[in-house]
Formats: sequence, structure tokens, C-alpha cells
Amino acid sequence: MRRIITGHNSEGKSVVKIDGGPSRSVGEEVGGLFEIWNTDDSSIDSTDSIDRADTDIVLSPTLGGSNFRYFRINPTPEGISAEMLEELAAQAFRSIGAEHERVDTTRHPTMHKTKTIDYIILLEGDVTLLLDDDEVKLQPFDVVVQRGTNHAWINNGSEPALLIAVLIDANIKE
Repeated sequence: MRRIITGHNSEGKSVVKIDGGPSRSVGEEVGGLFEIWNTDDSSIDSTDSIDRADTDIVLSPTLGGSNFRYFRINPTPEGISAEMLEELAAQAFRSIGAEHERVDTTRHPTMHKTKTIDYIILLEGDVTLLLDDDEVKLQPFDVVVQRGTNHAWINNGSEPALLIAVLIDANIKE
């Protein structure tokens, strides 16, 4: 995956500021979460060369911010126990500062709920979106607008699934 981050030089001309892969990732052993770009509630300085994705990876963006990332979901290994799946999910969410976002995992150990509006596109794979009382089987290039609901992503296939997501901090009303 190649990121091309543009900006301006000292003469105000548009230039490439960053050209390369994601600077941070986490959880590659189960697929992985790869940061592309992040914003906070401050203004954008297009003349700087700061890599806004070169920070600790957390699930939710900062207050007033956004996260742009892609994530890979490996198939669930055959024969894995429910207890082991719960332990792996708890460890994964802890590693991205999101254990508090696992509000109701009765349907699946990876269920979670963030105070964000998310735009997610399935690029490749066989994935089901689980909700508390619903589920949707996705096809590549299906788009999900996730509005702060409890959910999980399940890889039904035998190959890793690849999704891209933009998470934006939001004041979610339930």
C-alpha cells in the first residue's frame, strides 16, 4: 500500500510531501490495522512534512478528528474455542486503546461501538457486518455508513478480507 501525501512548498506550489507505505500498523498476526492519515481539531498546515499517521494507533479519532486507515481481517481459524476468541478479541481491543468500546459482546467477541461516523468500503473478501439485531453479507465495493452502532466484521472466507475506513469523531444521538 502506497500513500502519497501532498502539500505546498515555500513558494506555494503543490508538491508531494510523503510517498511511501503506512508508517504505523498493529495486529498484523490477525490481519492488521494500517494508518493512512489522521487529523485532530486543529487547522491543516499543508507546508509541513509531519506524518500525521506516525502516532500510536487507537481505534477512535481524537475529539474533533478523523482516522483514515485500511484493515485486513483474517479468516477465523477452524476449531478455535469461544474462550480463545474472546481472549484474542480482548487483547486486540486493548492494544488499540479500545477495551471500553466493547459495550455488548454477547453476539460476537469483536462487537464494539464508537462515537464516530465511519465510511467503510469492502475492497476484497467475503465479509458479514454483524449488528445487535441484524446482519448484512457484503460484496466487494459495498459501502457501509456506520453511525455509532454496536457492530463486528466477520470474515466468512478462506482468504484475508481488505477494507478501507474513514472514522470521524461525532456527537452520536441514540
